[in-house]
Amino acid sequence: MSDQENSEEITGPNAELEARKGKMDRRQKEGKSPLGVERRQWQDRRKIRSQEGRERYLDMVQRERAMFMDMGVTRSTEQLLDMAGAIASTDDNSEEGILQRATGDQLRSVLPVQAWLPLSIHLIGMSEGVLKIAPLNDLNDRQIENLISTAQRSGLQINSVDIEAWDRAELLETLRSVRDLSADRCEKTLAQWLGDIENGLLLNRFQKDMLAESLQMRASDIHLVQDNNPEAPNWIKYRIDGDLIPVHLLPADAMARLTTLLKRDAGLNFGDRVTPKDGRFGFIWQGRSIDVRVAAGPQAQDGEKITLRLLDRAALKGFDELFRRHEDIGDYLSTLLAPEIKGGGGLILLSGPTGSGKTTTLYACVQQIDRRRRHVLTIEDPIEYELRYATQWQVRPNQQGGEFADLIRASMRHDPDYIIIGEMRDADTVETSLRAAESGHTVISTVHADTALQTFERMRSLMPAERERSSTFTLAQQVRAILNQRLVRTLCQGCSHPKTAGEALNENEIEELGISPEDKVKIHNTSGCDLCNRTGISGRTLLLDAILITLGPGQRNDIYEALIKNSNDIPNQEGVIVHTRREGLVDLVLSGLVDPKASISYLEE
Repeated sequence: MSDQENSEEITGPNAELEARKGKMDRRQKEGKSPLGVERRQWQDRRKIRSQEGRERYLDMVQRERAMFMDMGVTRSTEQLLDMAGAIASTDDNSEEGILQRATGDQLRSVLPVQAWLPLSIHLIGMSEGVLKIAPLNDLNDRQIENLISTAQRSGLQINSVDIEAWDRAELLETLRSVRDLSADRCEKTLAQWLGDIENGLLLNRFQKDMLAESLQMRASDIHLVQDNNPEAPNWIKYRIDGDLIPVHLLPADAMARLTTLLKRDAGLNFGDRVTPKDGRFGFIWQGRSIDVRVAAGPQAQDGEKITLRLLDRAALKGFDELFRRHEDIGDYLSTLLAPEIKGGGGLILLSGPTGSGKTTTLYACVQQIDRRRRHVLTIEDPIEYELRYATQWQVRPNQQGGEFADLIRASMRHDPDYIIIGEMRDADTVETSLRAAESGHTVISTVHADTALQTFERMRSLMPAERERSSTFTLAQQVRAILNQRLVRTLCQGCSHPKTAGEALNENEIEELGISPEDKVKIHNTSGCDLCNRTGISGRTLLLDAILITLGPGQRNDIYEALIKNSNDIPNQEGVIVHTRREGLVDLVLSGLVDPKASISYLEE
């Protein structure tokens, strides 16, 4: 019987899921991404989902806005929708859309600050190949040509520049409002402060400029080391695209004043340099609320280590953006997270090493859930982002009733539809999570594992020995999807070198990747350019190794037997769809996003 005849016979609530499973099976057999009608259907579904996400909270947001106005607090509808995690339409915010039309804020986030700030121009917007600017002073032809060239190397489709005349006072005020983007401002402020180290005003200004600079450079963390040993360096480092970059070097007394200020703002005891402690504070940058998580601990004999985690809600990726290159996986997860599956339960596991973006994916899944109709309860340690219309519980280690397992048991008395667990850490957490999934709740959690398949073994290793078989049976019955992820550094498209695979790789490497020597690739330019801060790298993208199980609970005995005997047999079972890391890497290499040499290190053994 043909696939078409099979699909016509499927009826009932599982029809859409089975049809999608058939499409994913075809993709797996053909070894390539779907094109034509299927891709357009996926794009249409993403647009519909995005529009639904904006509309589902609109009435709640409008009532909230009215209440805020009565309280004297001004919030626009768009701001409140963004705070609710309702990502704007992918049609407007897609990468392709921004390349053709963009607002001033979007342009400032794409163009390197060195390209436009020294010119004293205000970026107004871009449309139909025309970049609109308001310059403080006249620009010569060479400056305009350099601006167009930089914009084009950034991927923007700009052909000409349109100059608007602004009132000089208004333009000066506008330019001042974006001066925090200046990469040179922080160095200048630091030099002024070090010349007058007792000046508290300059210290506060440097702290503000340091935070603004780190955000502009796309840093996720700031590391500060304060060591009183006169021969020990006191560096401020930014973690950018997974790497620590030394940025500022301070004398010990200056670093001590800065760490004291940071601890004071975070509500910590700045006189205690021995006890590890955590705090947080917030500030406003470019109209956005930035939350800073502060961790302090001892360093050497009489020093201190401060680590700042920068939590920018605007930097959180939406569900469709996150799974842009894994559309079938995104569609499958969207089905699992749909409100229509109430009572279906199930377990979704996100695995990977520390720093692989598991928390980002977790929050993207929560944003995809209709929190207007369904109760989402999260159990986190620590809570990183505030999620509107969700219940968030903070784990309190070493306190009675405050552990993960205690809170999972308590959560089931609060009528949740979805239980989000920050991390599976111990046997008790695994046991209670499985019970919650078995009782009809959809449970989403993270666990440390190297591959999707190894996630099964990791879960089994956390099960109590006396209940291993029964817990393994529940795991086999309830697991719906396992996503193992890595964050892969992507090449700067402005300076990477185009080559053929035969020029970039040797025969063994070409065979290992499974590509043709004639395939077009791009390789890393180690010298970099002004678009990537001379690193040759611009951002990171998601690389997935996934196992999707589409069978109903009554059809999973073979999966249970494979789990007991040899988990390596699980991918061979009927109803199990596997997406390997190799497939994703080949796609990224052939798309010119990842250096083919670097991709070899990401291949599973």
